[in-house]
Amino acid sequence: MTHPARRWAQIWKDGWEQLSAEPIIALYAADALLSTEPFRQPYTGQRGVRDYVTRVFSGETDPRVEVSEPIIDGDRAAVSWWASLREEGVETTLAGTSVLHFNADGLVVQQWDTWNVVRERRDPPTGWGLFL
Repeated sequence: MTHPARRWAQIWKDGWEQLSAEPIIALYAADALLSTEPFRQPYTGQRGVRDYVTRVFSGETDPRVEVSEPIIDGDRAAVSWWASLREEGVETTLAGTSVLHFNADGLVVQQWDTWNVVRERRDPPTGWGLFL
């Protein structure tokens, strides 16, 4: 059976590249907590996830996304990701890691992200991550 972290990584990659929020939202439990960066107020529940994902996707175009093979420890996992896109008309690259906690149904109950941004498109460095 595939670990939910691998499913999460593939659906986030595909959903982000297609700017399609619904498959991503379905990955989260009704009471999920999503912290998109350390100093932002976390988003709560599927409604919070929907608010966040639809808002950020509305300002993005032409995303190219890579995700790493998850590092898995029981019901927890870490997934690194690399996205180059146009954000509000500006070429941008985001590189980050999501730390995930899954419930028994394989849905995310907690997600803590940290990331860096540069205002230009960059490819991942040689050897970055073991891509899915």
